Amino acid sequence: MTDTHKKSAAVWFESLRDSICATFEAIESEYCHAQLVDIEPRRFIRKSWERTDQVTGQAGGGGEMSTLKGRIFEKVGVNISTVYGSFAPEFAKSMPGAEHDPRFFATGISVVAHMRSPLVPAVHMNTRYIATTQDWFGGGADLNPVFPNPDDTQDFLIALKTACDAHGLAYFPKYKTWCDEYFYVPHRNRARGAGGIFYDHHNSGHWQNDFAFTQDVGKAFLDIYPKLVKRHVNEPWTSEERHAQLLYRGLYAEFNLLYDRGTTFGLKTGGNVEAILMSLPPEARWD
Repeated sequence: MTDTHKKSAAVWFESLRDSICATFEAIESEYCHAQLVDIEPRRFIRKSWERTDQVTGQAGGGGEMSTLKGRIFEKVGVNISTVYGSFAPEFAKSMPGAEHDPRFFATGISVVAHMRSPLVPAVHMNTRYIATTQDWFGGGADLNPVFPNPDDTQDFLIALKTACDAHGLAYFPKYKTWCDEYFYVPHRNRARGAGGIFYDHHNSGHWQNDFAFTQDVGKAFLDIYPKLVKRHVNEPWTSEERHAQLLYRGLYAEFNLLYDRGTTFGLKTGGNVEAILMSLPPEARWD
């Protein structure tokens, strides 16, 4: 790993954040469903945070939250962070390359969108670069509809497959299966969503190729998800469908709090709690 690699990755995640926020704000301004006319369109509010390393007590980087709560996007967060320091001894044992040298660097982007319409799928995307004495990329994207739509799922998966195939024909089947296995809620005996890709510890030995792959995952998400939002944003929904949406959000919250690696990593490394829990929905039900 080099400082150039670290800077290049951090700059890319920031630029992807800017592109996603601009695209989502355009949708928020352009579209106004008849059931949402009383809600004004909103723009992202950005909030920076700084981190103090838990082990050294020194400055340890930070990040920036971008949150929009509007009429189309009930709650969407697009967060970036670049943090560094040393892992606590117990956590270091679980991180590749950190058992004997706990120093680390991590930078990435995380996107979670919870929509007002229960007919527009929620979505999650994150990509990241982590360096210890080893380094790797990780992340992915997955679609989270209340009512799965075969066309939406197929188009979402095709977009991700295209991004994967440009770098290796084995990537998509491997990372799609990993997604299906990872985003599973054992105590509910069901998947969290409709699928996508998930990858971690991705290091082919060619940093630029791996970086290009991670960039293409972000670009694929930016291309396909707004199309799915626009496809359904004007469809009317019922109170029963809204109720089903709130119940589904409960399942989503359970996974993120109990099983999500990103949540664990953020909390174990002294990240900003507000940013870490950004993924939770604005409203949910359990009944």
